[in-house]
Amino acid sequence: MSMDLDDLQLLLDVAELGSFSQAAAIRGWSQPLVSQRIAQLEESLGAPLFQRHRRGVTPTRACEEFLPAARLALATLSEGRLALQGAPALPCIRLSSLPSLTSVVFGSLLMELVDEPFEIRCTTDHSGEIMQSLLTGEADIGFVLKRPPVAGLQMELLCCSPIIAIASPLHPLAGCHGLTLEDIADQRLAPQVWGPGCDVFIQQLRRLRRAASPLHAVQPASAARDLALEHGFITLMPELAIKRDLEVGRLVRLDVRNLPQEHWDVMMAWRGGKRPNPARETVLATARTLAKRWRNE
Repeated sequence: MSMDLDDLQLLLDVAELGSFSQAAAIRGWSQPLVSQRIAQLEESLGAPLFQRHRRGVTPTRACEEFLPAARLALATLSEGRLALQGAPALPCIRLSSLPSLTSVVFGSLLMELVDEPFEIRCTTDHSGEIMQSLLTGEADIGFVLKRPPVAGLQMELLCCSPIIAIASPLHPLAGCHGLTLEDIADQRLAPQVWGPGCDVFIQQLRRLRRAASPLHAVQPASAARDLALEHGFITLMPELAIKRDLEVGRLVRLDVRNLPQEHWDVMMAWRGGKRPNPARETVLATARTLAKRWRNE
């Protein structure tokens, strides 16, 4: 069975865009031509690759299983071309993380792995989408919040990070002991949206406020961090997201009683397989070492 590499790229584009017409537009083709090429590919593979509906198309299970091989084939071809040009490509590991963990995950990993003989590509997404990217081969390692087991993926708990109250060291309440929710209720507050408990906490604070004023909630962690660091806000967020700021004193943890007893379970996930992948194993081992520091071990 012969297969056109251009058709493999077309397959990837349609799967990503969810639309024959959009895949046609980026090529300057007609939609019927894309439909015809996909139909020929389906005939060659002996399986339907997309479910058609009025709003576009979605990959079938057979398509999802084939996509990693298609990506690998195109990536291998690209590496071969670079090698012929005298610029052999290094192995590449694709990492994906929640936006709120990028600083502590991506920054720390890149600093540890900067001289390793492989390249790293970093993207962000929500936990569910990251898991899907791992299954389809678009990502190699994901850093997510605790998820139920997924067939085909290996998962490992790295850190349990509590939700804490933080502020600038110049904040009037910095250094105070035994603070209560009443003490912080009338302050400028903007917790990070860490989960469903955030809305419950805001409602609790609203009842304690002496003046009717807005309570804000923000995402991602970098936005909450900046409000505390630059604008005098108190915020609540996972300790791990600003661990380095706490270590060097850019931010301080407030001693507040009766805070929500919630936490983020940060997990590492990757797709298992029998094929050796030294670069991936190096990243996994480095992440485990970093996690020991996060847990203060």
